[in-house]
Amino acid sequence: MNTSRRILLAGMAGLAVAPTAAAAAAPSAEPGDVTVAEERFARTIAAAHAPDIICARQAARYADAHWPEYVAAARAVIGSRA
Repeated sequence: MNTSRRILLAGMAGLAVAPTAAAAAAPSAEPGDVTVAEERFARTIAAAHAPDIICARQAARYADAHWPEYVAAARAVIGSRA
């Protein structure tokens, strides 16, 4: 599976659990309370939600800046898979 397909699928999974609704329900996670898997998946979801998804560098920068907002969505998706 190539990277763009993974980003697209992660973005679609992130849309299933709206990050704005999840952020309103719970405060954003502290970086110390997040597992490596949750952080990586949150970064992937954030990259998929970047305003300019065509530019990989812009998506990576957006993911670096906004991944804590997507931790709740990542936890929900990882929890549903377990």
